[in-house]
Amino acid sequence: MQEADFDVGAEIAALTAGHARAGAVASFVGLVRDSDHAAEHGGSGEDHGTPATINAMTLEHYPGMTEQALEDIVSEARQRWNLLDVTVIHRVGRLLPGERIVLVAVASAHRGEAFAACEFVMDYLKTRAPFWKKEETPQGGRWVDAREADDQAASRWSQA
Repeated sequence: MQEADFDVGAEIAALTAGHARAGAVASFVGLVRDSDHAAEHGGSGEDHGTPATINAMTLEHYPGMTEQALEDIVSEARQRWNLLDVTVIHRVGRLLPGERIVLVAVASAHRGEAFAACEFVMDYLKTRAPFWKKEETPQGGRWVDAREADDQAASRWSQA
């Protein structure tokens, strides 16, 4: 958890340092969009399908609880796959469109495990970590609701 931006290359270099067995690194970087994704895809956007402009997003969390949730998610990923190391960085505070929000990076001996674990961590982070997002739009601020698509993505791991 941090307010400061991060250097993806430096984080991946640190992730693999000392892991000569690493044959794969899978990573995901989430960015702040400049429009409401739900509205773009016919969801619950305020303008009935017209994307709403996002000027900024503020991310809040519950200190202590959020870090524990992230540790639990990484621990579960380590139990499911043979991983060498995992890095999760999530920013909080006010962010502008185009800025990085989150990095999930996974190192393993083989690409299949790295891809699966990276996707698992991101899916669970979206649904199990206590974050609150508030978008600033020209019409004012609004809290972002949980998305059904995120729940569906995470639910597939309970079947795996």
